[in-house]
Formats: sequence, C-alpha cells, structure tokens
Amino acid sequence: MMSLRDVRKTRGQGGQRYSLVVPRLDMAPGQQFALIGPSGCGKSTLLDLLALVLSPDELQRFDFATDEGHVDVAGLWRARQLNCLARLRCRQVGYVLQTGGLLSYLDVRSNIGLPRKLVGMGDDGRVEQLAAQLEVSEHLDKRPHALSVGQRQRVSCARALAHNPALVLADEPTAALDPLNALRVMQLLLGRSRELGACCVIATHDEQLARDAGLQLLRINCVRDEDGGVTATLAGQDS
Repeated sequence: MMSLRDVRKTRGQGGQRYSLVVPRLDMAPGQQFALIGPSGCGKSTLLDLLALVLSPDELQRFDFATDEGHVDVAGLWRARQLNCLARLRCRQVGYVLQTGGLLSYLDVRSNIGLPRKLVGMGDDGRVEQLAAQLEVSEHLDKRPHALSVGQRQRVSCARALAHNPALVLADEPTAALDPLNALRVMQLLLGRSRELGACCVIATHDEQLARDAGLQLLRINCVRDEDGGVTATLAGQDS
C-alpha cells in the first residue's frame, strides 16, 4: 500500500541538527505496526511524513497504492502539487493526534463526521456505528470539554476511522491514560482498523503495550554525529 526508499527529513544545523532517515519501509493493507523509540527520536516526524503533511528533504521513492490507483507521492512533493497531496491525505489517511485534536466548537457527532463531510460522504449511519463501537454514543451531543481524557481519545479514534481511510495513524494515543484505559483504547482502535482492512501505525513509548496488542514493531535508533547533531534511523521490523 505504501512504499518508501531513502526518505530523509532534517531540521536545524550543526549541534542543533536533527535528521530522520527512512532507508526502507513497506506497508500492506491490514498490517498493524507500533512505532517505538525514545522520546524525541522522531516518531511524530515519521507519522507526519506518512500522513503527507510534512515534506521530505530527500527521497528516492514514496509510493501510495490506493483503490483509485497508484500515486507517486515523491513526484507530487517534487512538483509541489500541494492540492493533490491534500486531496490524497483527506481521502486516504485518518490521523489520531497526541492531543486528540478535536474542534472545541463542534459536538462529538460533528467532530466524528467531519472527515466524511470533507470528502463528500453522506450520512449512512457510520458516525453512530463508530460511536457505539468506541463506547461514546451517549456523548454525541456534547462538546469535547465535557468529556474525560479517555473519552476524547476514543472520539478522536472514531473521527480518524469515519471516512474509511486506507491508512490509520495515531501519535501516542494512550500516553495520558492509565494502563487499563490505554489497553482498551488501543484494542478499540486496532479492532476497528482491522474491520476496515486499513494499515495502522501507532507511535507509542510503551513497548509492552504494543507487544500485548500484537503489533509489529518499527524501531527508530538515534546516534550523535561528529557535528553534534543527531541522526535517527528507522531500523528493520521486529516480530
């Protein structure tokens, strides 16, 4: 579904430089990954690259295979076809941000339904179905501020899944939750992603939680370079 070769993103210079390098990454529909690494290693940076919201500085190959056909993401970035990238992102990617990212002026129903509205999908009961599956049905008419942290994260998961994306990304979705609720949110997100046949990548600091959830591990390793900067490299997959 998505294939990357020699993708690099760099910020800063000299001792303040940080570079993320992805030598190779291949993901297929239905696969579920945990992105593992120390704090500040670049997990969010990699998710932003996969979500098509952050432009690489260097890349050899970046392909996205969708139901509508193959997309040369590398070519779109090189040509600065930002509108095409935005349309692809809007239709094919669901993203659970670390802070939830819910819109405070919309109720839960509208927050969940927003991705569907943006791509012109009608009301087919999907919002209510997801709300039931993620156990927030009784909160559909509430605003985000009226919900607990765990409830907001479940709403964020529902929103990311509402438009049936091919790729589901989540940035530390359980970081603010106690262990019991963390496993619960993780299982709900993975279960709904599995029903869609979507590829799912979850950044987490909790390797044991990822293993308990049965995820394949993607590790980011960091080294300090001679110039004082840091290079973080995506390693091979663990089982």
